[in-house]
Amino acid sequence: MASKGDNVVVSNMNLEKLLSMKGGKGEGSYANNSQAQALHARSMLHLLEEALDSVHLNSPEVPFVVVDLGCSCGNNTIYIVDVIIKHMIKRYESSGYEPPEFSAFFSDLPSNDFNTLFQLLPPLANNGGSSMEECLASNGHRSYFAAGVPGSFYRRLFPARSIDVFHSAFSLHWLSQMPETVLDRRSTAYNKGRVFIHGANESTANAYKKQFQTDLAEFLRARSTEMKRGGSMFLVCLGRTSVDPSDQGGAGLLFGTHFQDAWDDLVQEGLVSSEKRDNFNIPVYAPSLQDFKEVVEADGSFTINKLEVFKGGSPLVVSRPDDAKEVGRALANSCRSVSGVLVDAHIGDKLSEELFLRVEHRATSHAKELLEQLQFFHIVASLSFA
Repeated sequence: MASKGDNVVVSNMNLEKLLSMKGGKGEGSYANNSQAQALHARSMLHLLEEALDSVHLNSPEVPFVVVDLGCSCGNNTIYIVDVIIKHMIKRYESSGYEPPEFSAFFSDLPSNDFNTLFQLLPPLANNGGSSMEECLASNGHRSYFAAGVPGSFYRRLFPARSIDVFHSAFSLHWLSQMPETVLDRRSTAYNKGRVFIHGANESTANAYKKQFQTDLAEFLRARSTEMKRGGSMFLVCLGRTSVDPSDQGGAGLLFGTHFQDAWDDLVQEGLVSSEKRDNFNIPVYAPSLQDFKEVVEADGSFTINKLEVFKGGSPLVVSRPDDAKEVGRALANSCRSVSGVLVDAHIGDKLSEELFLRVEHRATSHAKELLEQLQFFHIVASLSFA
């Protein structure tokens, strides 16, 4: 089986076709390893609701359209869309309006496991012409029409002026591609010996930063065409508190320590060549507030209503914190649920299995410090038209 990915370098051409959180419902799947994201999202609900309070209420004849960008394939996206729509219904009612019909678009790359997501969707409330209130009263049902939209959010996805609310959580730190210089052996930005930006040299760090800012500018350009005039955008991505881009904080601990060491183990054991390792880089960049702000201001279409660093907490959700084995497994599954698809494509399933076993083994022997030190910070941005 190892040969499946032996000669595949995850080139920039197919990153968009390939990148996805691990689908299905298995132990290493995103659906079963996104509890931390759920907790972090819930701790920010007050900020989301603040952003929704500024959305212009259109005539009830016009459907209200919500989009979750980078929805992935777990319950979190369904929960958030539900929160947004329920909040907007309340706003319509307290203003004395009949709520409109609601439509929700779940968007992610084509490789996303939309099947798992659609199976998790609650059934549409059968309102047979009845009111929105009756819809909401039928618990366990949804009060909106749903559709999946495959495609990169770094490009246009929707008709002009068609969306009321854009939401995106834990996705914008994924780059559209690896900066080419980082994989070029002749370049000063070549990330020799590493699989992530954490602890890399200044040229490498700047190449990642430049790619992130280019991508975010493309993202904003597309949304500035698609969003309705009175609309709102609520964005959350991994962030960092350090000025230095090569200090990636929580993401650095996740991908730059035990994950990195596990790759080095495979190289030392002769299972993977050092060149093979050096050709693999995690396409993630946790920006600083300044990195983010520079792009929004240069774009000029949006007003920043809120931009802050929010302490999200640990990505490890364990029931027995003193059980080192459980902590080790949680870290390996956390890494695998977000990077496993890329690793499988680069070195094949068999070696991928070996890699994550080593991540688990290393994390188990450092369980206590992982629980103490592994903290994620998030950038939270609420934007509307300038």
